[in-house]
Amino acid sequence: MTKKAFALCVLFLTSILLASAQTKWYNPLEQSEPVVQGRWWNDELRSNYHRMPDRAKESVRAAVWNLLRQSAGLSIKFHTNAPSVKVRYKVTGGLSMFHMPTTGVSGLDLYATDADGRLRWCASKFNLSFKDTINYEFKDITYFTGEGRGYDFELFLPLYNEVSWMEIGVPEGRDLHFYPVTTEAPIVVYGTSIAQGACASRTGMAWSNIVKRETTYPLINLGFSGNGLLEEEVFSYLAEIPAKLFVIDCLPNLSTERTELIYDRLLRGVEILRQKSEAPILLVEHNYANGTSSQQSVDWYSHSNAEQRRALDTLLAKGVKGLYYLSHDELAFTQESMVEGIHPNDLGMRQYADAYIRKLAEIFPEEGYGDETFSPCTQQRDWYNWRERHELILRRNREESPEIVLFGNSITHFWSDDTRKDPAQRRAYSKSWDKLFKGQIVHNQGCGWDRIENGLWRIAHGELDGFDAKKIFLLLGTNNLGTNTDQQIVDGMMLLIKAVRRHQPKAKIYQVGIMPRRNDEARVETINAMVRQRLQGTDITYVDMTSGFVDADGHLIESLFIGDGLHPNEKGYTIEAKNLAPYVKE
Repeated sequence: MTKKAFALCVLFLTSILLASAQTKWYNPLEQSEPVVQGRWWNDELRSNYHRMPDRAKESVRAAVWNLLRQSAGLSIKFHTNAPSVKVRYKVTGGLSMFHMPTTGVSGLDLYATDADGRLRWCASKFNLSFKDTINYEFKDITYFTGEGRGYDFELFLPLYNEVSWMEIGVPEGRDLHFYPVTTEAPIVVYGTSIAQGACASRTGMAWSNIVKRETTYPLINLGFSGNGLLEEEVFSYLAEIPAKLFVIDCLPNLSTERTELIYDRLLRGVEILRQKSEAPILLVEHNYANGTSSQQSVDWYSHSNAEQRRALDTLLAKGVKGLYYLSHDELAFTQESMVEGIHPNDLGMRQYADAYIRKLAEIFPEEGYGDETFSPCTQQRDWYNWRERHELILRRNREESPEIVLFGNSITHFWSDDTRKDPAQRRAYSKSWDKLFKGQIVHNQGCGWDRIENGLWRIAHGELDGFDAKKIFLLLGTNNLGTNTDQQIVDGMMLLIKAVRRHQPKAKIYQVGIMPRRNDEARVETINAMVRQRLQGTDITYVDMTSGFVDADGHLIESLFIGDGLHPNEKGYTIEAKNLAPYVKE
């Protein structure tokens, strides 16, 4: 080898080593808490990317066992502000199928949620050969809502392959923080190859992943290609999950000679679920979009749908509650929705997802969804981790049912909960809280930088569920001053009241007026007057929070705040307690 060739070889190897050294790699399965989203039984699944536990091998058919090891519907959520994200992994099966591309069968998909809750799809650069170790790189990520805040990311795993190992990398010097598995009750889907994801062009386009992403409800995909047969053994595993909703979408595997199985198996499956759960159950018809050219197909599929409807009628006659139905007509498939006459293409997946999202809105009619101004969404605008704060609130409510809830933003949060202030300050602030609420179980559900739309999301995702509060105080609105008109803010407050009433029908609701803030005193007073007017003649009590915080000229008393004209200091919280006291004690 010549000196020149040797030098080039050394340079090439050095560049490879440097490139590798510049990336810090993380293994999702080696985290202290489970981080693989989209499945139950995480304590039993710490070492793999399967969808059901190993004990299922002894109870389900071999075909189902082989399919449940594929990672359909699984995802990894993490937070970073890195300009690029790399993923390397191996799969155990074939990379593609005759009717479904490699990017759907064995590929990945990455979506980001920015600081204001907006979804952003991330394009990728990857090794087109997909040989041995598969490599994806998501490059040139721009943080439009501020690099310092970063984005929340969700990485969707292969739909039709088993992942043997995986690592996620970011440049050295950039942090990557995994999100533990959410404790929210999930939507659980039991279905066929269509539910599993065939034939999406990329993993994020599977209808279940679209629904999961756009509703932000956790979702567990138990679609088994060719094997969604309403089997008792599978229903028994479904019944172990404390679901928000069970979706039964198995008819595409139960046409022709299998149609006779539908009635009895569906009755037995619902019986198994109802023995352990009162969660709603959604039964889904076959779409049979290929019926435009085949009367035989229409006959087969319509017969399957008729048998399911017969089972539904029997269940209703028996008094089974919480049953819902998604019909062929509601799925609204067209001739352009299919790949080969059975499986949907991306257009069909979109139509499937839209039909499910519409049905979910019927089953769970949360306030704000569809509203252009206050569509519920997450946020990541403050210094702490907002999603972890949400999970903390859920855990606290499960461990101890509150009698009183204060539902607000950082002004509420800083009053009694952990803050960035030193312990001495926290104790000082908490004195007025402890005195006001002495002898009562009160939960501080304030989240820094929350706007009305973020409060609506938190309510829709369980923060007021599982207990019966006596009183709920609403303290949101001030962070919408920079983004919304006065009328919009008032309308948003009314949406929040409706959301609270839906989830806490027995509670007395108190709408607290927006606290005065520097340079906005007059505007705040105008909004509060509008709120008082809207609440006249209702059972909602308005609480004035202006008293004591402004002088005779209506200007903010600055000595009651920490210096930003917004957050109270110890004296300010004492006044807030004084203003709330008559309503806490009544």
